[in-house]
Amino acid sequence: MNRKRTITLIIILSLLLAATLVFIVIDHQKNHRQIADMETPDQDPEWIPVVRYGIVVDTLEMHEYIVKSGETLSVILERIGIGSNIANQIYNNCKDVMDTRKIRAGQPYIVLKMADTLAAPLYLVYENSKIQYTVFELFEPYKVYQEENEITYVHDTIACVITSSLWNAIVADKGDPAIAAELADVYQWTIDFFGIQKGDEFFAIYEKKYVEGNYIGLNSIEAALFKHGGKNYYAFYYQQDSAKKGEYFDETGQSLRREFLKAPLNYSRISSKFSNSRYHPVLKIYRPHHGVDYAAPAGTPVYSVGNGKVVEKGYDKGGGNYLKIKHNSIYTTVYMHLKGFATGIAQGTSVSQGQLIGYVGSTGLSTGPHLDFRVYKNGTPINPLSMQSPPAEPISEAMMPSYLEFIAPVKEALGRD
Repeated sequence: MNRKRTITLIIILSLLLAATLVFIVIDHQKNHRQIADMETPDQDPEWIPVVRYGIVVDTLEMHEYIVKSGETLSVILERIGIGSNIANQIYNNCKDVMDTRKIRAGQPYIVLKMADTLAAPLYLVYENSKIQYTVFELFEPYKVYQEENEITYVHDTIACVITSSLWNAIVADKGDPAIAAELADVYQWTIDFFGIQKGDEFFAIYEKKYVEGNYIGLNSIEAALFKHGGKNYYAFYYQQDSAKKGEYFDETGQSLRREFLKAPLNYSRISSKFSNSRYHPVLKIYRPHHGVDYAAPAGTPVYSVGNGKVVEKGYDKGGGNYLKIKHNSIYTTVYMHLKGFATGIAQGTSVSQGQLIGYVGSTGLSTGPHLDFRVYKNGTPINPLSMQSPPAEPISEAMMPSYLEFIAPVKEALGRD
C-alpha cells in the first residue's frame, strides 16, 4: 500500500512538474510574441518608438557582426545559440524568400535580443545590400521576410575642368567617382571619352541616395553640360511617354541616344586606324586595313554597338575568333581577334545595343591583345571613327513646348553658355 502511495505521489509530482514546464514555455513564447508585436507602452502616450529594420528596438540590444569568409547561415545560427531543429525550420521558411547560398563574406548582420545577457536572440537581420535586408524571426513560427530601407533623395551639383581625365577631375573635386561612369553612359553616343582634352569642362545636376542619413550612392544624372572640343553638349533627362522610361535629350529635343555606340569597348588606346595602305606587323607587307584596332587588356568585354542579329560566328586564320552582326539593311559590323564569345552568342542570335558579345583577345594574325572593329555600309567598308550615327526618336512635335518649358530653368541652372 505504501508502495502504491509512493508511486501515485511520484506521478502527481511529475504531472505538476510537466504542467509547470509547459506554463513556462507558453509564457516564454507569449513574451516573444509580445515583443514581436511591439506594443506601445501604456504609461507614456507621447512615446515615439525607435525603429530599425521595421522592428521597434527601444528595449532590445543590437549586436553587429560581419560575415566571415566561408561562413554560412547555419554557422551563424549555431554561433548565436540557435539549435539545429529551429535552424531547419528557418531554412524551410527561406526557400521562397532568399537563396541562403548568396550570403556573402564582408556583409553585415545584426542580432537583436532583450537587454539581458541570458536572453535568447529574437531576430537575426542580414543586410543583402545597403538598401535590402532579410529578417529571420527566431521565435515561432520562425518567419523569414525581406524588406527595404527607406531611401532619401538629395539633389547636388558638380563642376569640373579636366586636366588629365574625367575620373581624376571628379575625385580631385571630392565627388563620387560613379559620376564619371554615369556621365560616360549619358554621352556614350556623342562623346569619345578617350578623346577628351585638357581644358574640357562639365557641369552636372545629379541626385544622391541616402539611407538613415548615410550616403549610399549616386541615383542618376538629372542634367549636364559637357564642353568638349569647343562645343557644348547638353543632356536633359526627360520622360515624354508615361508608359516608357525617360532618356536624355539635347537643348533642341534630339535624343542623345544614337543607333550606334561610339565604340564597342572601353579601350586603352587606338593602336591602328582605318587605312587603305597599312604595314602589317605580322605579314610585313603593306595592305588595306579597313577597321580600327583598339588596344585593350585580354578579357576586356566587347559590346555590340547596336541592335542586330549575329549572321556569322567563327574562326578565321587572319581575324581569329570573330563575329559579324547585321544591324539593318545598310549597316553591318565585325569584331575580330576575340579571346572568346559571350554566353548565348550564336549565329542567328538577336543582340541589343550595349549587349556583351565577347572578349578582347589575340587570336589569328595578331601581335598582342586588341579588338579589330570594322563597319560596312551597303557592303563597303567605312571608317568607324567618322561614321555618322543617326539619332533615336526625338521629342515629339506635340511634346516640344512642354519639353522646352521644362528645360528652360534647368539650362539656366547649368549656366554655362
